[in-house]
Amino acid sequence: MALLVQKFGGTSVADPERMRSVAENVARCRRRGDEVVLVVSAMGKETDDLLRMAAEVSPHRPGREMDMLITAGERKAIALMAMALHAAGVESESYTGSQAGFITDPNHTNAKIVDVRADRIRAALDAGRVPVVAGAQGVSVDNDVTFLGRGGSDTTAVALAKALGADACELYTDVSGVFTTDPRVVPAARRMNSITFDEMLEMTAAGCPKPAMRSVEYAHRHRVPLHVRSAFTWEPGTWVVEESDDVEAALIRAVVADDSEAKVTVSGVPDRPGVAAGLFRRLADADINVDMIVQNVSEGGVTDISFTVPHTQLDDALAVCDAHGGEVGAQKVISDPRIAKVSVIGAGMKSNPGVAATMFEVLAANGINIEMISTSAIRISCVIADADADRAVQVLHDAYELDRTTF
Repeated sequence: MALLVQKFGGTSVADPERMRSVAENVARCRRRGDEVVLVVSAMGKETDDLLRMAAEVSPHRPGREMDMLITAGERKAIALMAMALHAAGVESESYTGSQAGFITDPNHTNAKIVDVRADRIRAALDAGRVPVVAGAQGVSVDNDVTFLGRGGSDTTAVALAKALGADACELYTDVSGVFTTDPRVVPAARRMNSITFDEMLEMTAAGCPKPAMRSVEYAHRHRVPLHVRSAFTWEPGTWVVEESDDVEAALIRAVVADDSEAKVTVSGVPDRPGVAAGLFRRLADADINVDMIVQNVSEGGVTDISFTVPHTQLDDALAVCDAHGGEVGAQKVISDPRIAKVSVIGAGMKSNPGVAATMFEVLAANGINIEMISTSAIRISCVIADADADRAVQVLHDAYELDRTTF
């Protein structure tokens, strides 16, 4: 008998039919002797609908009230899911994040978990019931409702699995696992049977949308076994593991593209100690998430600093750069929102030379210009024009023969 925490995303519980399908799957798990805890997201696109409604109501949206609004979607979903379970002959109870014992910091719209007091969930399991927990929410140390941010239901599930000592955390999505790249871009993309936590973290940081990066970090830190699988086919998916047995056999495991960032360049910056530090400290103080950074070689006592930020934070980043640039005497600040980041990822590259050369040669042969480069031990990322992103993924996936590699 195993204890499983199963998380179902919005598309997995988008309508009554999907909820009944999830309930039937839980009933099957119970018949084979497993204990199950469900974590459920808001139905379908309900979170988007709530955000749109808030924008229509007022341009002033305090974080406390936004959290109160957004978490209503999950509360609706857990009540309906518990009813579907009862109809399937499974005793169940629904719990909000606070009822499930999720204590968070006071940061609204993107709170962090500080403790999970899962006593009520354990009691429900001991009584033979299936707890249905609202994802992505908790209660702050100030006793306010908090939202964990987009993708927070994955983090809820992993944190609950850790608190309960679950045998596995199963993240059910609308795809059958983790693929070598986006199958919509490369139909020959392969689903991986397993991937290491390090590789999965690099993939999520490079733009892979599922699972949420915070959940992978949490699972890696607390050694929670992760299984990413489909809520539509119920077939086995991709296990995220500490180490892969064939880590040296697969040189590159995945190609990931991300067009969610923009490039900012502060040109003509005085090349003296402290100027870059001052710029990035101000960006950090403004909660602006900087990704890739490149500083050119100094010429004539000045240099250019380029970096990437999320599109959603571009205006704020430009305001900070304009203010700082004016203080230090920079020549100008420019931005380019029409970029994409393409990355190749694989633990095997640590012990194999030539990966970067192959990537650069393939992009050059296909007329794709590289604007910025960033590397880690198991990842190489290049900033290119967003119009070239899909083609870059296709040619790199083919160059590394990922459609013919067994994972």
